[in-house]
Amino acid sequence: MNEIRFSGFGGQGIIRQGLILGKALSLYDNKFATMTQSFGPEARGSACSSQVVVSEERVLYPYITKPEVLVAMSQEAYEKYEPELKDGGTLIIDTDLVRLKPATRKIKIYGIPSTRFAEEIGNRIYANLVMLGFFTAVTKVVSPEAIKKALPGLVPSRYLDTNIKAFDKGYNFGLETLEKEKEAKAKTSPTTEKTAKPKAKGERTKK
Repeated sequence: MNEIRFSGFGGQGIIRQGLILGKALSLYDNKFATMTQSFGPEARGSACSSQVVVSEERVLYPYITKPEVLVAMSQEAYEKYEPELKDGGTLIIDTDLVRLKPATRKIKIYGIPSTRFAEEIGNRIYANLVMLGFFTAVTKVVSPEAIKKALPGLVPSRYLDTNIKAFDKGYNFGLETLEKEKEAKAKTSPTTEKTAKPKAKGERTKK
């Protein structure tokens, strides 16, 4: 079972991220998922979140306790929810809007300039789909095909193609990030060389 939290401020489409992921998992990836949301005074720009519980079996408790994945798209959301992230979990941030504090525990951290990428596409409102694409690539929780199938009905039909473009932008950046991570590990990992077994004293070499 995976517990996932999307977080940011009102107007970023945070709740929609949870709805799209939940629909993709339950209808198109043959998994069970529940989605809950946390509102607050998000109209004034405060932190809001949506939570998704994913399981191969029926979900009996729909609320998250210690999320394995936290997506933070605002500084306030990062500071509010990061302490609840499970040790060894994954933190995904919008590098345009979140400044990391010194790490106090071991977690995986991935970043994408989702707001800037969305502006390049045409409007920062697409940042949530850019981030959802990145999330899909680096976590492997859901398939990209399932996400795309889930979009109709959850995004305006006239902007469906642009939302898919935004998703692909984030997804491809995620794949590039994983490839760079893999290459970096390959460079830093020590190479093992076979050493010849020393001959015992008095041992003769066969001719």
